[in-house]
Amino acid sequence: MTEPLLQVEGLTTLIGNGAQPVRVVDDLDLSLHSGETFALLGESGCGKSMTALTLMRLLPPSGRITAGSVRLGDTELLSLTEARMRRVRGGRLAMIFQEPQTSLNPVLTIGEQIAEAVRIHQGRSRDQVTARVVELLRAVGIPDPVQRVGEYPHQLSGGMKQRVMIAMALAGDPRLLIADEPTTALDVTIQAQVLRLLKDLQRETGMAVLLITHDLGVVAESADRLAVMYAGQIVETAAVADFFARPAHPYSRKLMESLPSAEKRAGRLAVIPGRVPPLDRVFQGCRFADRCQSVMDVCRDTEPLWWPVEGERGVRCHLWDPALGLAGESTKPLGEKPASAAPSPRIREDADSLLLRAQDLKVHFPIQRGLLRRVVGHVRAVDGVSLDLRAGRTLALVGESGCGKTTAGKGLLQLIAPTDGSVRYLGEELMGLSHRRMRPFRKDLQIIFQDPFASMNPRMLVGDVIGEGLQALRIEPRHAPRMRRVADLLELVGMDPEAADRYPHEFSGGQRQRLCIARALAVEPRIIVCDEPTSALDVSVQAQILNLLKDLQERLGLAYLFITHDISVVAYLAHEVAVMYLGRVVERGRVDEVLDDPRHPYTRALLSAVPVVDIDQRRRVIRLEGDMPSPSHPPAGCHFHPRCPDVIEVCRHAYPQETRLGETRQVHCHRVTGG
Repeated sequence: MTEPLLQVEGLTTLIGNGAQPVRVVDDLDLSLHSGETFALLGESGCGKSMTALTLMRLLPPSGRITAGSVRLGDTELLSLTEARMRRVRGGRLAMIFQEPQTSLNPVLTIGEQIAEAVRIHQGRSRDQVTARVVELLRAVGIPDPVQRVGEYPHQLSGGMKQRVMIAMALAGDPRLLIADEPTTALDVTIQAQVLRLLKDLQRETGMAVLLITHDLGVVAESADRLAVMYAGQIVETAAVADFFARPAHPYSRKLMESLPSAEKRAGRLAVIPGRVPPLDRVFQGCRFADRCQSVMDVCRDTEPLWWPVEGERGVRCHLWDPALGLAGESTKPLGEKPASAAPSPRIREDADSLLLRAQDLKVHFPIQRGLLRRVVGHVRAVDGVSLDLRAGRTLALVGESGCGKTTAGKGLLQLIAPTDGSVRYLGEELMGLSHRRMRPFRKDLQIIFQDPFASMNPRMLVGDVIGEGLQALRIEPRHAPRMRRVADLLELVGMDPEAADRYPHEFSGGQRQRLCIARALAVEPRIIVCDEPTSALDVSVQAQILNLLKDLQERLGLAYLFITHDISVVAYLAHEVAVMYLGRVVERGRVDEVLDDPRHPYTRALLSAVPVVDIDQRRRVIRLEGDMPSPSHPPAGCHFHPRCPDVIEVCRHAYPQETRLGETRQVHCHRVTGG
C-alpha cells in the first residue's frame, strides 16, 4: 500500500487553564490516502471540529497542542513556524468551515474573497487571478460565473455560498480538503449537488477529503473509510461497508439504532441515555460506560485498549479484549426490543376529527422601491395552499428551502397575516381577526420554532420562558401555581424541574428543543406547528425528540404540522405528507403512498437525493440543475418546468390542475392522469 498522505499519531489538544484543561482531542491516530474520503462522525461535543482546527493549527488563544505528530506528505506540520504554516494552510491543506454565511466576509464580493486565496497561494498577475476566479466558480458549478464574481454573499443561496467556500478552498490546489459538516444546513437536492461536486473534484485532482459529519446517510454514500469519535477519542475505525454491515462498538450500534425509518414506525427509536461527558474531568475507565447497556465492572475501572479486529478495522472496547473472550457479545442487540415488536400507537377517541382546514391560503409580501416606497411587485411566498390538520395525526410539509414551508406554517397560525384564502379552526374563520379577537385561539395553536435558542429570551429564566404563555393568556396568573405547572411540564418532556432556575445558554441543543416543546405544551394546545425541530440535532438527540413528540401525540391527541426536509423523519413520524415547491403543494397523500410511489417529478427528484444507509434502498439520483426560481418572478406554466427532467411543451404555458389518484392522493402534473 502507498504511503498515507496524512498521518496523525498521538495527537492531544487542550483548551483552558492549566489546572483543569479540557482535553478536546486525546491521543488521536488516523491516516488518509490520496483520493480517499475519510469520515469522522459522532455526537456534538465529541471533538470532531476541534480535531479539524488542530490539524489546521487554527486553535483559539487558550488552545494548545501538547503531544503528537501530524505529517502531511513529508512535512511535519506541528514543527512549522506560523509563517511557514500559512503557506501550507489554504494551499496543500484547506478547509471548508461549517457555516458558510459566517465564514464569508459580507462587505467583500465573492470574487475578491476567492482572488485573495489565488494571489496568496498561486502568485498570479491581476488578469490571471480574475481568469482563475471565474475558472474556479465554473468548476464548482455556479452558473454565470462572470456575473457572480461581482456579487456579495447575501445575494447567493445557501447552496451557492457553500459552493463559493469550496471554490476558495480549491484556490490553492489542496492535496487534502477538510470539510466540516459541509451539508448540515442544506436541502437534500443541494446536498446531493455538493457531495457530487466533491466526488468529481476528487476524481479529477486526486485530492483526499476528511469529511466531518453526524449524518450517517452521507457517510454511507460518500466515504471510503470512517472513524467514530467519542469524548475526544476515536473508538472505532472501519471501511464504510464493513461498519454499516456490523458496527462493532456499543456506541456505534446505538447511533445506528437511533436512525428513524419507515420500518420503525410502530415503535420507539433507540436512544442513548445521558450525554457526552465533560472533557475537563479525569477518566478512569471507558468514557462511554455511563451510557452503555453492555457495561461491565471492568469498564468503570480500566480504560479500554485499542484492539485490531479484521482488515483495517479497530475498536476501543473491552468486549473485543481476547483475554475476556467476549468478542461475540459485541454484535448482539443491546437489550431493547426492536421497533417492530412494539405495539401500535393508541390514538384518543376523538382522533382523526378535523381541527383546522386551510383553503387556497396565500401569503404575498410587497416589493417596495423608490423614495415613495411604491409597490412594484410581490414575493409569492405561499400561493394557494390547501391543508387539513386532524387530531392525533401528523401532516409533514417537505420541500427545499425557500419554497414557503415556514411561511405557510406561520400563516396558518396567523403569526403572519395571510393575503387571501381561508383558515378555519373548528369551523371558526381566523382570517382577518384582530389581535384581540385572535387571542382566545392562541391557546390551541402553538409553534415550535426551528432555532430553539433564538426563540427564547436569553435574559429570562427557563421557568419564566415556559410559563410566559400561562401568564399572558391568564390561564395561571399567580406565580406559585404557575411554577408548579412549569415543573410538571419539565418532567413531561424528560427534564429535571430544577432546570426552571437556569438560563437557556446553560443547556445543550437537544435540551433547548425540549424546553421549547414544554413552552408550546404549557397552554394545552390542540395543534402544534413543528418547524424543523430536529434539523440541527445529532441522531441520538433527534431520536429522543421524535419519541417525545410521538408519545405526546398518543397521550394528548395533538395534531402536528411537521415542517422538515428530512425524509427519514417523515417516514417515521408522519401519517400524511405534502410536497411543496415555490409556494404551492405539488403532491399530497398518505406517507406510504408518496414515499413508495412518488408521481410528481419534483417528489421523485427530492426522494432520489436522500442519502440512505441501506444500499438496497438507494435510488438513482435525479439531477436538478440550477436553484429554485425566485418567488417574486415565478415561471409561466408549471413552476417546476425549468428544472424538470420530464418537461413537455404544455408545461411551459399552463399550470397543471389537480389530478386525484384516490381519496387521499392529489398531484399537480400534466404527465399524471387520474386513476
